[in-house]
Amino acid sequence: MTGKLILSDNTTLKGLSFGAAVAKAGEVVFATGMTGYPESLTDPSYKGQILVLTYPLIGNYGVPAEHLWESDHIQVAGLIVSSYNPTPSHFQSKQTLSQWFKKEKIPLLEIKDTRALTQQIRTHGVMLGKITFAKDIPFYNPNNDNLVATVSTKKITFQTTNKPQAKTILLLDCGAKRNIQQELLKRDVNVLTGPWNTDIFSLKQPFDALLISNGPGDPKMAKDAIKTISKALKQNIPTLGICMGNQLLALAAGGDTYKLKFGHRSQNQPCLLKGSNRCYITTQNHGFAVGKLPHDFHPWFVNANDQSIEGIIHNKKPFMSVQFHPEAAPGPMDTAWIFDHFLKNIKGGENNAT
Repeated sequence: MTGKLILSDNTTLKGLSFGAAVAKAGEVVFATGMTGYPESLTDPSYKGQILVLTYPLIGNYGVPAEHLWESDHIQVAGLIVSSYNPTPSHFQSKQTLSQWFKKEKIPLLEIKDTRALTQQIRTHGVMLGKITFAKDIPFYNPNNDNLVATVSTKKITFQTTNKPQAKTILLLDCGAKRNIQQELLKRDVNVLTGPWNTDIFSLKQPFDALLISNGPGDPKMAKDAIKTISKALKQNIPTLGICMGNQLLALAAGGDTYKLKFGHRSQNQPCLLKGSNRCYITTQNHGFAVGKLPHDFHPWFVNANDQSIEGIIHNKKPFMSVQFHPEAAPGPMDTAWIFDHFLKNIKGGENNAT
């Protein structure tokens, strides 16, 4: 069966279908990673987006067991690949990409020249699109909705390491990847996870610091989270933001955000640590960025490619955030030290980036 990818500028591309023959609409974005497609496809930050993968061979190592995903289902609205491999070979593979997409009723098209499609998006910016089969559907702009509310957990959970004197981190789940919790637990930290709109000041379980997770869409739509973070800052609660958490922290502290032309979605984004010659290779997945810095904050990291802000840090207080993913999954682990630096601040360490 064949399907069509139709862009909002009327570009129409036909492709061979390997997923479900279900029409879907969303925002068309591209990612340039060579590996890590199971983690990317289950990353809640991709909610509402049709993902184009530039690497030519996808599906060659299949799909691992669910506990290795970043959430419990596929998050993308649809997937476009250049060359789909229906016969994966990997010791962790439990099913093919095609079986997975059909099971979850998500379309997957093989369109040979994904690089030309990516060049078009780079030139004109991300645009709306839809994957259709027999019947047409309208375009849909996911950034007009509060996507955070659709991917956030609905209940409060508590994971403990059972270590005496262990610190407790409150994870404000705006669409958190599983590896954020796992990285904290590895560091003998208790993790209290709550929905994006949790009234954190009425919780019975005490906590020592706040971590704001990644998430999809326009950060300005998550108004309840912004109000909560603003209140936490006024109470001097140590705070770390990751990806959308970076944008939400900026908004809560009085800064502003803007939409990037085509975003950063890859595992090879170079980020410079301000005030040093260090460059870290990072994994990223975001379409919005911090523009106006909040008062008393300064850039912590900047992108070496486009000089966009990749992290902010308060001049004196333990408030900080990064636009990239220190927990990786997929991607390099170059910046996992961010968790250690944050925990050091909770314990009374100096607010520096070394």
